[in-house]
Amino acid sequence: MDKTDNSAIEAAVFKRLLSHLDSRKDVQNIELMNLAGFCRNCLAKWYVSAAEEAGKKLSYENAREIVYGMPYDEWKEKHQTPATAEQLAAFENRK
Repeated sequence: MDKTDNSAIEAAVFKRLLSHLDSRKDVQNIELMNLAGFCRNCLAKWYVSAAEEAGKKLSYENAREIVYGMPYDEWKEKHQTPATAEQLAAFENRK
């Protein structure tokens, strides 16, 4: 597989990941962090980093809007629930 094909496939996989996360708004970021070691905010940070490596400018807020499918504050208001004591303890234990 050549580099162009590989990049196109990687882009399709990333879009599918974002679509899957969009369909699972019930899965909170802290749960993702506790189970997988990354969350939607991590994806946004990686997006900014990749843009910079490509010589492009992209703000963190714009990247979060791409990842969340809406402005972060809107997503947070509509979908984020308070972390439970158990989730917070698991997060602290991961550090």
